[in-house]
Amino acid sequence: MAGLYFTRHGQTIWNVENKICGAADIALTDLGRTQAEELGKKIITEKTEIDEILYSPLVRAMDTARIVADITGIPARAEERLREQHFGKYEATPRNGAEFQEAKKSFVYHFDGGETMLHLAQRIYNLLDDLKAQSDKKTYLLVAHNGIARVVHSYFYDMTNEEYSSFGIRNCEIRRYSFE
Repeated sequence: MAGLYFTRHGQTIWNVENKICGAADIALTDLGRTQAEELGKKIITEKTEIDEILYSPLVRAMDTARIVADITGIPARAEERLREQHFGKYEATPRNGAEFQEAKKSFVYHFDGGETMLHLAQRIYNLLDDLKAQSDKKTYLLVAHNGIARVVHSYFYDMTNEEYSSFGIRNCEIRRYSFE
């Protein structure tokens, strides 16, 4: 299969506290490390064929990827473009805050100091285009963040603005996408 798998990093304390992590470097909880271990074991048990792991350089994704790589033996490397969106003034605020939920629907808003959804989509789409165009047709596991998950999903499937802004995946959930 020429394509990729995507997973979100393991649990962080800000996930527990329902806070927006964004570009902040928040570590995994003990449960987050356990989730990463379980993901690695699942990849082995299900014989999921992955050639390489690419991960966000933020510690929560990096540690998740390294745990999976240690268990599976799959080579892993950081990919800067997988860094989570910077949500500006909303970082460390409640994920379900009404103002943030409304702001997420505007794709050109910088969140008073952050990164627009359009800029985020551009860097993730560019990464996906690069992976798709590679002649070696590797299968990748991308280890990143919930904001990145929605952009990756939108690359492969049409979504309304509402579907896009509300899309998310659980910690260490794995999804498969195909370039074919």
